[in-house]
Amino acid sequence: MTLRDHAWARWTALILVASMMFFAYMFVDVMSPLQSLVEEQLKWSPSAFGYYAGAEYILNVFGFLIIAGIILDKMGIRFTGVLSASVMFVGACIKLYAISDYFAGSSFEQWLSSWWVEMPGSAKLAALGFMIFGCGCEMAGITVSKTLAKWFEGHEMALAMGLEMALARVGVWAIFTISPRLTTWFGDPTVVTPVAFCTVLLLIGLISYIVFTFMDTRLDHETAAEKLSEQSSSEEEFKIGDVGKILSSKLFWVIAMLCVLYYSAIFPFQRYATNMLQCNLHMDAQQAADIFRWFPIGAAALTPFLGYFLDRKGRGASMLIAGALLMIVCHLTFALVLPQYPQTWLAFTAIIILGISFSLVPAALWPSVPKIMEARYLGSAYSLIFWVQNIGLALFPILIGNVLVWANPGVDDPLKYNYTVPMLVFASLGVLALFFGFWLLALNKKHGYGLEEPNIKPGLAEETAEEMSAEE
Repeated sequence: MTLRDHAWARWTALILVASMMFFAYMFVDVMSPLQSLVEEQLKWSPSAFGYYAGAEYILNVFGFLIIAGIILDKMGIRFTGVLSASVMFVGACIKLYAISDYFAGSSFEQWLSSWWVEMPGSAKLAALGFMIFGCGCEMAGITVSKTLAKWFEGHEMALAMGLEMALARVGVWAIFTISPRLTTWFGDPTVVTPVAFCTVLLLIGLISYIVFTFMDTRLDHETAAEKLSEQSSSEEEFKIGDVGKILSSKLFWVIAMLCVLYYSAIFPFQRYATNMLQCNLHMDAQQAADIFRWFPIGAAALTPFLGYFLDRKGRGASMLIAGALLMIVCHLTFALVLPQYPQTWLAFTAIIILGISFSLVPAALWPSVPKIMEARYLGSAYSLIFWVQNIGLALFPILIGNVLVWANPGVDDPLKYNYTVPMLVFASLGVLALFFGFWLLALNKKHGYGLEEPNIKPGLAEETAEEMSAEE
């Protein structure tokens, strides 16, 4: 019996590695509820805020995500996990310095502000730090997935991965809850306090993963299979020769475009949601964040149940279409209804429905990929889908920031923006995602990929039980 065969050990390993991602997700959105304060205190325009928000994904778009996968395959989960946590912490420190009083007024700040004046020096340096953090965050994400696959092999792997993702989404809820409150922790409102708080949490996450590496080393000694456990099979490794075959597949592009369009209407929206609610409902950042924080909680709570339904009843393609439809309804509500009827219950209802949408699509999307891609291409296909997704996540925060400026000429008060046009942009992404969802459903009906079928075939459990009885 090895260490991972003890329930306490593998669940302890899950807590240690999941805490790193919990803190990472908190840092990702630490400034999202503070857009109005950022504009007032740091003098960032909405477009500068958009460039900062999109910076997280820039280096991943230009190939680092693929390199991260290669590092993971070659160096193993211990090295890559510690490296990713360290990179996140370094990027966070740079961002913290950029918004601090130590940077403001320095010669470095004056030099950074002297070129591309649309973006202040603090925004440029914060974007650089966020860019470095983003590299570590994406690397950590794939490392944690491989870590859980190793530690829960033959055990509750699907449950462990689901709980890790749910915990990460709880991190988004947590930061939307505490970030506005932390701004006044030491008196006058400041962006520095919540960013410093989350930077310290990232350091704790790094320490947690280092503790885990001792457990993992012991496991490898017990199994006497370190080389095997630290290297992927040929199916899982990213193979350059497979790229052309995958990119030439129409089916790949249908699923990749559905993914990038849907997620580009979710994660960039998180950056602007609090300020949008402030402008429409005329409330402060804390009140607005308290409404939006229930979006990730709804998604975290429903996803395991939807996965259970998908395993036993199927309807994966239909769930994708339903998720896109719900997202369109929510963004149209924010664009056209909420400005005319600024009611808190209406905003809260739309947020909850958006959370249901965010449960439907991820729960159906990722388990569907193995059904439509050959097993030997699966690892490469996932990497390329994430790469395409990162392109959208990098560009759309920038686009929305510029659209917000264009739609509000001469408006200097961040509490008086009209968000109708930006929300219509998000709704249009949902319409395009819906189109690709119907296209995928048609391809499934024509070629029989099994997207509407359950993952657990009826009668499979009974057959397995009969086989076990026969063996006994």
